[in-house]
Amino acid sequence: MINKFNDKDLGSITIKTSSQAKRYTLRVKDGVVLGTMPVHGELSTMLDFIESNRPKLIVALQHPAPRGNILNEASELQTSTFNLHIFRTDRDNFYMNLHEGTLHIACPEKTDFEDERVQKLLKGFIERALGHEAKRVLPGRLLTLSKQFGFTYSSVKINNSKGRWGSCSTKGSINLSLSLMLLPAHLSDYVLLHELCHTKEMNHSERFWQLMDRVTHNKALALRKELKGYKML
Repeated sequence: MINKFNDKDLGSITIKTSSQAKRYTLRVKDGVVLGTMPVHGELSTMLDFIESNRPKLIVALQHPAPRGNILNEASELQTSTFNLHIFRTDRDNFYMNLHEGTLHIACPEKTDFEDERVQKLLKGFIERALGHEAKRVLPGRLLTLSKQFGFTYSSVKINNSKGRWGSCSTKGSINLSLSLMLLPAHLSDYVLLHELCHTKEMNHSERFWQLMDRVTHNKALALRKELKGYKML
């Protein structure tokens, strides 16, 4: 279901339902406010949500995201455990707070988001949050999967690799990139299972892929292909 209407302050608003949506979300794209809500969500709740976020939406419309990967108030990032909220404040310093599923990054009122130093600082905040969440979530999930499928490994470490989602040494030491937190759960599990399978088969032989198919219900190649559509941090 899609609802479209105009607002005197926000302009064009489009609201749609999605079977993948678990909560009410808002974003601004090409000057249009886009709202998404769960299939069984209430339109009245979404309208209340828009009203409570009206000031932020007005700011996002007035300061559209620049082309490219520049972070600013209109930037969106949804990880497996939190979303991103960048905003201006009357304080004279930058600060971050990860609370109840949202990474809040406050910026001074006169922040120039095109300044390379600002971009480096914002990206550093995001990496810190991803690293924190990766260390909190991934080791436990790896342990659960190893017990479920009968694997053993010697250790697990979280790193900031931007070239490999994960790796496994000949001694069974597994390294996982904090970028895994950017993946949907089933693809993150695919990477974890990939490294666990390497504890038994170190190369990508036919036996390795047979093992991968066994632990992914014969979906190894399909998941591998899907993973290629995602980028690391």
